[in-house]
Amino acid sequence: MNDDSTTLALADRLRRLADRLAPGDRLPSSRELVAEHQVSPVTVTRAIARLVAEGVVVTRSGSGTFVASRARRESAIADTAWQTVALADRSVGTDQITAALGPAPEGTILLDGGYLHRSLQPTGLLGSALARAARRIDAWDRAPVAGLEALRAVFARSVGGGVTAQDVLITSGGQGALSTAFRALAAPGSPILMESPTYPVAIEAARAAGLRPVPVPLDDGGIRPDLLADAFAMTGARLLYCQPTFHNPTGTVLAAERRRQVVDIARAAGAFLVEDDFARHLGHLGHGGPVPPPLVWDDRDGTVVYVTSLTKPAAPSLRIGALVARGPVLERLRALRRVDDFFVARPMQEAALEILGSPSWDRHLRTLSTVLRERCASAAAAVEIARPDWTLTRIPAGGLHLWIRLALGEDDLAVVRGARSRGVAVSPGRGNFAAEAPAAYIRVGFAAAADHAELSEGIRRLTASA
Repeated sequence: MNDDSTTLALADRLRRLADRLAPGDRLPSSRELVAEHQVSPVTVTRAIARLVAEGVVVTRSGSGTFVASRARRESAIADTAWQTVALADRSVGTDQITAALGPAPEGTILLDGGYLHRSLQPTGLLGSALARAARRIDAWDRAPVAGLEALRAVFARSVGGGVTAQDVLITSGGQGALSTAFRALAAPGSPILMESPTYPVAIEAARAAGLRPVPVPLDDGGIRPDLLADAFAMTGARLLYCQPTFHNPTGTVLAAERRRQVVDIARAAGAFLVEDDFARHLGHLGHGGPVPPPLVWDDRDGTVVYVTSLTKPAAPSLRIGALVARGPVLERLRALRRVDDFFVARPMQEAALEILGSPSWDRHLRTLSTVLRERCASAAAAVEIARPDWTLTRIPAGGLHLWIRLALGEDDLAVVRGARSRGVAVSPGRGNFAAEAPAAYIRVGFAAAADHAELSEGIRRLTASA
């Protein structure tokens, strides 16, 4: 049990004890609690502090901890019902699915995440880079709104084509970049075209910006240009969100003959295309050909607004991303960056520069590519053997997930709940659709497990009979 769960468990025991006592009664001393519950003095201090904040107990210096009066305890429970009226229908987030499932119990194998397990993260490189960055004499100075020019130049070189540092805006991760782009590019109430299925938190970000997601179906070659053109014509949309490379959740790569066509369709509609390139560094070495260049690479008209991030190939808390845009829209993006929080923390930007400039980063990406290929193949083979009635839509050549169509008549939530009861967490597919899902799917991650053994055990539990 970790420190947080130990503190919560002790606080719960003391809360029940206080309920049995009368106001003013004294609780056992810290020394007595340490001995009785076999916890550290720090855990006792944290548990009591939590109960003080809740109004359950009061502490008196030199005397001890006492049960609070009933009036004090009731006053600690705020009446927030008024907020329902004040907030009206301005809801943010659509993650009722996860909320309904609740937190995964301790010991659950997590195959529902979108980040690398700690064993796959370049923790040594991250730690040393941050330490070196923090020692710089100007590390804690204010950073430019657009980001450090040297870091912008690195991102520009990684994109290629005609992109320069002046086209780049540093953001706090890819999610922050998406939120900024959606708010900058379309007015509340406007439609936004999105691949179907797509990244569920992009759907949430669009709705939080007041936009109306309109789904455009995919096939094996990615988003369908014919249906995309129809959707622009029918809705009058001026914004398209897509993931052309190692799409989440399907792993699809937009076909070569469609890449220019999709940009041209958006340009003809007078629309922006937000290209989410989150998985560029998550290709599986030896599986498939070279990763195609991003759509922004040869875009000269400013149609494409490009989003990338270091978070997925590195670690969840390396919240450094970038937006690439050309023309007046870049100034609008900068203005939102300034209004939101002025700039991204300079030590993190300096650390990102250290990371990207290190030979260890390239070695990490090569190793990661091999590991992801092996894990993907292993998980896919295990699913196909154990559940031949499930359909793997493809063996992806990049990314972190398998997208699985369930057997006819199966329900994704029922499958996910059953898997949780057997100690493994996967994601129900319905959250990836902005409208009705055409069938039941689940998304299974293969990068969040600690190792091959845990991944294999997770797949075994998932595919076992209920």
